[in-house]
Amino acid sequence: MQPRNMSMSGVVDLAAVKAAQEAKAKAEQTRAETARQGGAGAVSPADLVIDVDEAGFERDVLQRSAEVPVVIDFWAEWCQPCKQLSPVLERLAVEYDGRFLLAKIDVDANQMLMQQFGVQGIPAVFAVVAGQALPLFQGAAGEEQIRQTLDQLVQVAEQRFGLTGLTVDPDAEPGGGRPEPAEVPAGPHDALLEAAVHALDAGDFGAAVQAYRDVLADDPANTEAKLGLAQAELLHRVQELDPQQVRKDAAEKPQDAAAQIAAADLDLVGGHVEDAFGRLIDTVRRTAGDERDAVRVRLLELFEVVGPEDPRVGAARRALARALF
Repeated sequence: MQPRNMSMSGVVDLAAVKAAQEAKAKAEQTRAETARQGGAGAVSPADLVIDVDEAGFERDVLQRSAEVPVVIDFWAEWCQPCKQLSPVLERLAVEYDGRFLLAKIDVDANQMLMQQFGVQGIPAVFAVVAGQALPLFQGAAGEEQIRQTLDQLVQVAEQRFGLTGLTVDPDAEPGGGRPEPAEVPAGPHDALLEAAVHALDAGDFGAAVQAYRDVLADDPANTEAKLGLAQAELLHRVQELDPQQVRKDAAEKPQDAAAQIAAADLDLVGGHVEDAFGRLIDTVRRTAGDERDAVRVRLLELFEVVGPEDPRVGAARRALARALF
């Protein structure tokens, strides 16, 4: 089964917007249904490390990533560095006590999965969180680096998707804590959120913006709608821009707040996140009054598009504070 909703480039494009929205919604629905059925039950430590093949990828990785981050170890019997890395990952999977699930994929037996993830060499380690795949590292990394990477992964999974992991019981029978997937009843805003995604798919960004605003009018704390609105508004703003003219204006008018704001929007949609942030922070330094405040507000909006857990957002927030004070 082909991995779905995979966005590894960090580019803020329509596919990434839809994938993030769908992934979060699926994770929330899965948790709600699991809670309704009385919880998923405890798993044994042996359940934290599993072998996965192409036939079971949908069930064992994609579906389970809606309840726990799944770390994927691409390995092969002939790979000597794999024999150093794999035992470390297996030990850490047990030590992290259910905060992530380790899926081991033998590349010799699963060439299609290797190609779909773009694996160029092994060992290679990826993660799937709520259906979203991201590369972690390649090669036999040191344990300290691995721990830092896993800590970041666990933090992102919990903060962005609410995934707190699995309950581990040393006395539980292996395989006893895996619930069968169930149909999930529609939530109160599912129709509007689905309409927003369809509007994005059709390029009707104005309709997507309105749908997200309708959700927020009734549920101001809806995180999916807030993220979707920030992204839809960005796409709506750049839809009618003339990129060449925007770039020309920005180059000729470095102190023009409106010109720099428009160029930063284009930077972000094109995936140049640090360029967008840097442009607006420099403009904050060069401007004052209402113009400066407009630049600051747009920068905060772009932070919402990228997501607070992205390290580039944290770095830009610190740079903005220095520019302001």
